[in-house]
Order: sequence, then structure tokens, then C-alpha cells
Amino acid sequence: KRYLGEVFDIHGGGLDLIFPHHENEIAQSRCVHGTSVMANVWMHNGFLQVEGQKMSKSLGNFYTINELMETEKFGGQSWRCQVLRLAMLMTHYRQPIDWTVSQLNAAESKLNSWDSATYDVEPASNPSPELMDAVQNDLNLHLAITAIDRRLSLGSLLDRQLAKADMNFLAIGPGEFWANLYRTDGSGRSEAPKELIIDLINDRLLARHNKNWKESDRIRDELDAMGIAIKDNKDGTTTWEVKR
Repeated sequence: KRYLGEVFDIHGGGLDLIFPHHENEIAQSRCVHGTSVMANVWMHNGFLQVEGQKMSKSLGNFYTINELMETEKFGGQSWRCQVLRLAMLMTHYRQPIDWTVSQLNAAESKLNSWDSATYDVEPASNPSPELMDAVQNDLNLHLAITAIDRRLSLGSLLDRQLAKADMNFLAIGPGEFWANLYRTDGSGRSEAPKELIIDLINDRLLARHNKNWKESDRIRDELDAMGIAIKDNKDGTTTWEVKR
């Protein structure tokens, strides 16, 4: 007779726990309960590094999620929870993850682009078939992210609705992010359509390329007055967000 708790449905941990920890757990559990397996599904995640080094308190590169969201300890800024989630999902869970500032910047840029393309549509009632296939393929969410990129590149209303449903399923939906661009907050700040913001950022990038620092600063100040915070990254890209 089987009792609840004799066999786990899913058991997980780091790759470094396979031997001897999990092998010992299997031996002990099966001997105690007389079962053929301890868990129906085993999931082992890859190692986590920070900027190419193993995360360790002794190295001073240990960060909690709260620290990433609420302080500027990593990369000189705080990070939205959706950006952190997307950065993690961009690597398959079995693969090593190198947690870097450039990776977070790339995730933030991608998320801003997705938010821009989906802010004004209602999500589809169900996630896309591509996302469900990816979930059932050993949680290969990298495929799901690729599918969102492909749908948004097509640009039809249905594709955008399905992409938004997928984003919500992955808990990286835009929420109020883009809606804030179309509001006044009582401070006298004018509404700022996304097309204008993108045009201004592109104009500023051109000015910086031409070393026209005066014009670059003028556009930066104009964006600041509109409530848009911009950040120039070391790789030459610029990311932006609505100021909190």
C-alpha cells in the first residue's frame, strides 16, 4: 500500500548535489518505503556565476533578489523584478548561468521592446501553442522567449495578443509600465507617446556618435523633463525606463 509522501512528483537541486546527496536520498527513501523510485521527475539546475566567478560571500559577489531590486549594489542601479526573471529564463535551467550586468541590460532592453509592442492590446485567453510546447520540453523557456520575439516581429494583432499572453504566463507582463507614459501625474509633465521617446533616444545616439555633446545633453534633459530616465551602457547601448 502506498501512502502520501512516499514518492515525490518532482525533486530538484543543483548539479553538484547529484552525488552523493541525491543518491543517498534515493537509497534511504526506497529502503524505507519499498518503492521503485524516490521521485518521478528529477530537475537539476546549472551552476550560477557572477561576472565569470562563482557566487560566494567570501568573494563579496553574493546578492539576494531583494538587494538587486531595492539597492544599487549590482551594476550601479536597482532592477525591476520582470528584468531579473527574464534574465534568468533566457538560459535553460540545466545550463550554467553567468549573472552579469550586460545580461541584465540585454533583458531590460528586450523587455522594453516587448512592452512597447504589447502595451495597447489585450492578451489572448490562452498562451500560445509554442509556449506550451516549450514548457513540456524540459522547461525549455528559451524556446518560448524566441517564439515571443518571432511573433512580435510579425506584428499582427493576433501575434501581439498571443505574445502578451505568453509574457503574462511567464510573469513578465508589462503591467503599468507603458501605461505611465500616457498619463500626467499632476506635476505638469506632458504625455509622452513611445514613438517620440524612441525618436529622441535615436537622435541622442546620433549626437553622441558625432561627439555633439551639447545636443546630447539637451535631448537627455528633454527626456528627463518627460519623466524618462536613460542609462548609457558600457557596450554603447542606451536603455531607458519611466522614472519611479
